[in-house]
Amino acid sequence: MSEFINSKEYRQQELKKIIKDLHAGVPLEEVKERFTLLIKDIGPGEIAAMEQALVKEGLPESEIQKLCDVHVQVFKEALDVQEKPDQIPGHPVHTFIKENDAIVELIGRYRANLRKADDGDREALGVWKELHKELMEIEKHYSRKENILFPYLEKYGITAPPSVMWAIHDDIRAQWKQVARFLEQVDNATLGGLRQVIKDPVEPMLTAIGEMVYKENNIMWPMCLDTLNDTDWEQINRQSDEIGYTLFSPDKREWVARALHVPEAKAQAEPTAQDADTMKLDAGYLSVAQVNAMLKHIPMDMTFVDHEGKVRYFSQGKERIFTRTEAIIGRAVANCHPPDSVHVVMQIVEELKSGKRDVAEFWINFKGKFVHIRYFAVRDEQGKYLGVLEATQDVTDIRGLKGEKRLLDEEN
Repeated sequence: MSEFINSKEYRQQELKKIIKDLHAGVPLEEVKERFTLLIKDIGPGEIAAMEQALVKEGLPESEIQKLCDVHVQVFKEALDVQEKPDQIPGHPVHTFIKENDAIVELIGRYRANLRKADDGDREALGVWKELHKELMEIEKHYSRKENILFPYLEKYGITAPPSVMWAIHDDIRAQWKQVARFLEQVDNATLGGLRQVIKDPVEPMLTAIGEMVYKENNIMWPMCLDTLNDTDWEQINRQSDEIGYTLFSPDKREWVARALHVPEAKAQAEPTAQDADTMKLDAGYLSVAQVNAMLKHIPMDMTFVDHEGKVRYFSQGKERIFTRTEAIIGRAVANCHPPDSVHVVMQIVEELKSGKRDVAEFWINFKGKFVHIRYFAVRDEQGKYLGVLEATQDVTDIRGLKGEKRLLDEEN
């Protein structure tokens, strides 16, 4: 029997059976005995592979999300005895773990203050507001996972665990926004109303955040370390500053020093020979046809004047605001405006070119439309002036927007 238990394929099938039995309502205690035969050497990668297989077999990700807490309860004994990976200060996983340490500490302070509020201490309400602001900083932690880490896992075919976690993030976000709305008027709340909010949604929110910390530390991070290579981690590290960090400021010197040998990797595959017209951009690759089509679909008119004051490009959207013809390509911008206004245009261009300003904007009523016109100085990474981008947009309808329209409202 041992030769079967030691088979990864056998464990995989048995793990799937356990989850399906739990899904069917079999009590947890009844599957634990079967599970003890499988826990030796089990790794987070197998759990991820199991979830991925279940999705491929047709089990909705929403169902896996419901089972996620049960997964952790079943696997907890096995996961707790795993050797924790050695983390290097500055490594993205080290940073995530340190953030989780700070999150756990914050939850402790948060709950201690809740007890005071529950006892009727009105001074605790002000502290609660400040603690909740700190708690919502977790958004940066979740955002780095969703927008940087998950895309790298997906390149290795790992999609189910990220999707499940993202759904849980959104549930937590909904809870902390609900609490934030309550705290805006907490000074007028009755003790009974306050206690009800603490019971629901505050306590479920704190529990969910704490459980997410456990899932990350014991499942997500080990799985990521098993899957991603140094080049992936170097790219993740480089992109993380843009989003920011939660309750912790990483010192990246040690990791960066060790990662200097990592070659500059490409986030996506190089264009193939048959894609000879593909351009490498700062964040991806696009063909000339794709760029041209995108520019046509952007809902504004754009004109680019180069550093010599010559018109080099204008977009060709379906509904133009000002007349543009191909005859102006290569023409001096000074010749494209009426004599009585050209001096104003040239003054703007010179101020953008000199660095006196980076943007100039105007808005006018034109043929029944409210038109927003902006001029942007275009410079390279060294600050060298490349030209001026004029962007003109009909904002008549935008000015009239009120309230909110969510993405899913289109379905109603």
